[in-house]
Amino acid sequence: MDYNIEANMQFPLVTYNLLPNETVRIQSGAMVYHTGDTQLKGRLNANGGSGIGKLLRAAGRAMVSGESVFITEVSAGAKGGDLALAPAVPGTIQALEVTPGRNYYLNDSAFLAMDGTVQYSMERQSVGRAILGGQGGLFVMKTSGEGTLLVAAFGSIKEIDLQDAHDFTIDNAHVVAWETSLTYDIHLEGGGLIGSIGTGEGVVNTFNGTGKVLVQSLNLENFANMLKPFMPQPSSN
Repeated sequence: MDYNIEANMQFPLVTYNLLPNETVRIQSGAMVYHTGDTQLKGRLNANGGSGIGKLLRAAGRAMVSGESVFITEVSAGAKGGDLALAPAVPGTIQALEVTPGRNYYLNDSAFLAMDGTVQYSMERQSVGRAILGGQGGLFVMKTSGEGTLLVAAFGSIKEIDLQDAHDFTIDNAHVVAWETSLTYDIHLEGGGLIGSIGTGEGVVNTFNGTGKVLVQSLNLENFANMLKPFMPQPSSN
């Protein structure tokens, strides 16, 4: 599919030149503009089924993972058309090629768009990972199929290619996506709660094996905490 990440902009857009009858699935609310014979349809964000059962599955996924109940399907008609997307936060957009032999896990808010036969499902995490992670709750997004996946990050993206890595540790809030060939463990830095408080690092993700990890340069939670003193506070009356 013909797309272009407008890298010359401070905060990039993605533009698609859709050929007749081409379809791309995007994060709900990501559309900036579209032209030509192009239609947007909201679909329930659940695989298989129909009716109330599918609605309940989509709502359940949203409750346990924080993702949207809906996903937007953009389809070009007989004349084709153009489409532009932007992520919810200022930062970077990167394309990842998904194949049967290369799939990814995604953290919350990373998904922007996918084409071809790419789709994602929710894979259950261990209770320990769910409690500590704050990223996807009981479930984490896992891709399948073949095509191009676009991910978005808060700030810049650094791609780290791990080769037979042992205990490579990244702050969990900075992890955008990682290949499923890697094993991972979410835990507190510093050996426990007290040690974590002492280091100021909190929850981290330790990877082992061979594969690619994408990290973002900014931490959305830290940024939000910095803004709190400047936000209006509710009245005590």
